Amino acid sequence: MPETHSTLSALQTSRPAGGAGKHVVFLLLERFTLMAHAAAIEPLRLANRVAGQPLYSWQLVSESGHSVRCSNGSEITVSGGLEDLPADAMIFVCGGVDVQRATTPAILSWLRKRARHGNTIGGICTGAWTLAKAGLLNGYRATIHWENHDALIEDFPDIELTRAVFVIHGKRLTSAGGTAPLDMMLTVLTTAQGADLAHSVADQLIYSSIRTNRDTQRLSIPARIGVRHPKLGRVIEFMESHIETPISPAELADAAGMSTRQLERLFRRYLNKSPKRYYMELRLERARNLLMQTDMSVISVALATGFTSPSHFSKCYRAHYETTPYRERGAHPSRDMDS
Repeated sequence: MPETHSTLSALQTSRPAGGAGKHVVFLLLERFTLMAHAAAIEPLRLANRVAGQPLYSWQLVSESGHSVRCSNGSEITVSGGLEDLPADAMIFVCGGVDVQRATTPAILSWLRKRARHGNTIGGICTGAWTLAKAGLLNGYRATIHWENHDALIEDFPDIELTRAVFVIHGKRLTSAGGTAPLDMMLTVLTTAQGADLAHSVADQLIYSSIRTNRDTQRLSIPARIGVRHPKLGRVIEFMESHIETPISPAELADAAGMSTRQLERLFRRYLNKSPKRYYMELRLERARNLLMQTDMSVISVALATGFTSPSHFSKCYRAHYETTPYRERGAHPSRDMDS
């Protein structure tokens, strides 16, 4: 069935008369996430409406100056390409699927130029990867969508990466996907315009609980697995933090204050699988993310997920995903960008 496309030109450009207000530029990368972008731009529109004056203006741009297709197939009209902007414009890079391929040398060069000019620059969803590739997150704290967290660490190990819903650090702003940009923009509004206006915007959006940079992206382990058992949660937390160097069932049991037999029964009862099987699935899930989102070799991915033998890695991967790591990499090719 062919994809259905729509053109959302209403969001293209909104400039208050006389150029008043703070100007915000959204650089849309190919296959960007529409929901995350909307969560960033709508608070600006509502801020103007609530305040009754043009506090913000904005425009959408792309590398080519032509419309951009987002990850759900919709096409978004933009007002232009990479050109000179107001000196104090705030810039947000909106990323999504396959951000490595969408991040071109021209985009990297443009962002570096804007950074040298002192613009405040942010990354929305996977846009943080583009900022990292441009070298704009060196010395800054940052965050990215949890699914891309491990890939960013592998590509840029020196960045201080957190799992917060958003991070505002100096002139760099990064947020995870989904609704996280909404929390970030409400915080921006609070800083610039005051809490009353930000809360009024949140009310307009039927958003009753504004998250802070201390909130993490993912649900708690009990919420994710649907089981509230403190010892089980503790063991899974240990597993998730020891992917590259897996620890033995005896060590897991000891960390939770139980015997290995009790650990086995706990996993069988609540998750219907052994601790070994659950641990293996966590490692393979991490491996799949790295294969699809980085240019790491298959051997490097194997080592990063605790497999010392490439053949064993391939065997386990095929048993779980019904394909080999090499075929997985071939089905999701990435492109190494020259800087």
